[in-house]
Amino acid sequence: MALLPSLKQFHYLVALSEHLNFTRAAESCFVTQSTLSAGLKELEETLGARLVERDRQTVLMTPIGLEVARRARDILAETQDLVELAGRSTEPMSGQIRLGVIPTIAPFLLPPALTQLRARYPDLRLALREDQTARLLSRLEEGQLDFALIALPYATDKLLVEPLFDDRLWLVARADDPEIKKKTVRMTPYLSEHLLLLEEGHCLRDHTLYACSGKPSPLANLEATSLLTLIQMVESGLGIALIPEMAINSSLMSSAALAVRPFTKPEPMRTIALVARRSTPRLVEMEALAAIFRKA
Repeated sequence: MALLPSLKQFHYLVALSEHLNFTRAAESCFVTQSTLSAGLKELEETLGARLVERDRQTVLMTPIGLEVARRARDILAETQDLVELAGRSTEPMSGQIRLGVIPTIAPFLLPPALTQLRARYPDLRLALREDQTARLLSRLEEGQLDFALIALPYATDKLLVEPLFDDRLWLVARADDPEIKKKTVRMTPYLSEHLLLLEEGHCLRDHTLYACSGKPSPLANLEATSLLTLIQMVESGLGIALIPEMAINSSLMSSAALAVRPFTKPEPMRTIALVARRSTPRLVEMEALAAIFRKA
């Protein structure tokens, strides 16, 4: 039987592919640089392929090195799932669950959900991380998160997806804007031309552009880093914005200078979903979390 690589060697390779620096990669693995270098050399000898190009100034992954690192991430994540499956408590919804949440969901859904989780599952410890969708899914696939709360549509082909509920997008404008005198509105050229967006990386930006047929606004250079900033920009008269329904009744919308209107059908919307790796052993927890989030 041929000698197989070790999980430790895969861990070293993944760390180096992320840092492209032997010193930082070794520090992230809590080993010395010589230990990491030796482990990677053994991995190259085992596989019979050169995975890393290195000189005194630069570190580069070879094409096969990039592919091995990609597959190593999957192997490490699935191995962690296997360990959790074998060693977790027989009592569901206990111990630690690592949950990622995007910024346009976290402040609105988490407070009522966490209250219910604490009351119903006192032995559960929830470790939260708020970040943009792409970075959350990267952490999820690498085994650094157990679940993530995201908004669809988004590319989730490799993941287990549990849709929770639809979240309509509402128009937010200044109360004195003549375009929102009616009880409902529709996307018009005027609205599209005055649309403010979140910065690149926020999925709500893509959902907003989809609602206006993907046409870029002349105000596209005015980007907000958060929903709060976006709403403040609207209040200042810089333009209008599409805001998720879950944020409409929050303190963000307390200004008397603002007005909100629903759209005529078909309404623009996003779907809130809980996602996990397909290999996750925590299907019971996923179902329980989904029920709590739907109720919240």
